[in-house]
Amino acid sequence: MDLNLQSRADYETWDVSKNAVTGKNGIVVAQEIEAANIGKQVLLEGGNAVDAAVATALALCVTEPWMSGLGGGGFMIVYLAKQNVVKVVDFGMISPLQLQVSDYPLSGEAGGDLFGWPAVKNDTNIHGARSIAVPGSVAGYSLAINQYGRRSWSELLDPIIKLAERGHRKTWWTTLNVAAEAQVLKHYNDTAKVWLPNETVPSVPQDLNDDFLKLGKLASTFQLLSDNGAEYFYKGELAKDIVDDVRAAGGRLSIEDFQNYAATIKDPLISVCDGLSVNLEPNYSAGPTFADALSRLPDFEYTKLEAEKHFAIAEALIEAYQHRLKTMGHAGDFGDRSCTTHINTLDADGNMVAMTTTLLSRFGSRFISPSTGILMNNGINWFDPRQGRPNSVAPAKKPLSNMCPLIAFKNGQPVLSLGASGGRKILPSVFQIALYIEKFSMTLQSALAYPRTDVSTLDKIIYDPRFSYQTIRELEKLAPLKMWEPTAFPSAYAVPSGIHIVDGVAKGAVHPFSPLAAAVAC
Repeated sequence: MDLNLQSRADYETWDVSKNAVTGKNGIVVAQEIEAANIGKQVLLEGGNAVDAAVATALALCVTEPWMSGLGGGGFMIVYLAKQNVVKVVDFGMISPLQLQVSDYPLSGEAGGDLFGWPAVKNDTNIHGARSIAVPGSVAGYSLAINQYGRRSWSELLDPIIKLAERGHRKTWWTTLNVAAEAQVLKHYNDTAKVWLPNETVPSVPQDLNDDFLKLGKLASTFQLLSDNGAEYFYKGELAKDIVDDVRAAGGRLSIEDFQNYAATIKDPLISVCDGLSVNLEPNYSAGPTFADALSRLPDFEYTKLEAEKHFAIAEALIEAYQHRLKTMGHAGDFGDRSCTTHINTLDADGNMVAMTTTLLSRFGSRFISPSTGILMNNGINWFDPRQGRPNSVAPAKKPLSNMCPLIAFKNGQPVLSLGASGGRKILPSVFQIALYIEKFSMTLQSALAYPRTDVSTLDKIIYDPRFSYQTIRELEKLAPLKMWEPTAFPSAYAVPSGIHIVDGVAKGAVHPFSPLAAAVAC
């Protein structure tokens, strides 16, 4: 037996599963259960899917703060049932107007963190004040609820303020995520005060009582946003406080960056394959690459998942990635330090949301604005530090990201909301799961748990050992293989979740290996 090409049949290990939920009056799916329940409460109180998605995202600022937050950005796909229309809310980050390319000189060494870029001296594009791009989350959330929601900004913030005043509930997952970044976090005093109390990784209470970490001035910031509106983040004292904090640490953000920032609403990219119509973000995400991969699939009978079909799926993804590198640039993940989160919501009226939001790396720039308590993104790390490339670092520029939220239709009806966290692993994960569900007739729960490959590094295929020997041998024809057991941490196959509608019955489910993720139903 070739030990490098093991199948699960060779050994015994555990199986992990999470049940799907059925919601007659709505569903919220998120990577942390307390935030999902806040979204559910919004639905129960008369809010719609957009309100619930925004409330869930705001709650995640407290319950899963290393993944996303007020200092980040992202994309939302919205289906409006009454109008029967899909729209995209783009609240991606933008590099500062005063960015200096000379701030990111190459060190001559191999890169680290998320991407395969050549390393920059002192990793200034990865962490610290000069890694920070203009955040878009507050603008995006506000625009979405103003255009499509039923609840007011202040109503949605009420429970979030209370949550932030309480603080972050410590769990073993907190300990693990902080420990993974502790060597960098300790260099940022205001961040270390929160996440490394007593200069050590926070421990989990052994007496089964709750214990909380206070998040600096974050609760006060939420109160200011509630009292003054979202525009206060960009044109009020909050903007000045953030800019002053970042510039004091050597960053390039300016008041002009905040005053000029605007989230936008646009039409989706629609990709069609055999009656499946997939609505995607059209520009700065993995949406165009998803559509490209879908167009490259060969014609074959969609019945069983034979080895040849896994080969065809992997081949289509590899070819689409190669095209992406040539035409769009290289926003790729070579590690497991991405910090994205994904939310799916559905309400009783049939409105649906798929939203992916992020700080980019886990804990983003690792820099907390001391005046506001906001953990800032490291969006500059999305850019190639080399000049003359499609995704090269430059002032006032939107980077290419890997996020891939989608809403799919069949026969003119919405059937699937799907997305994932996981950096460059997002696209292969979302692509395979969408095909498992809509082409191979799997349930959502089965599709999320079914073995997947990851082809995103292009030089090899990472495969789940639960695949059969036949499938593994087929995949070996495409590229060198590396076996990786699916685990909670690190995640080799992203962290997907979704909502699936079959014959009018909606079910929500999460990645079974994501420990705190949950789908909750109304």
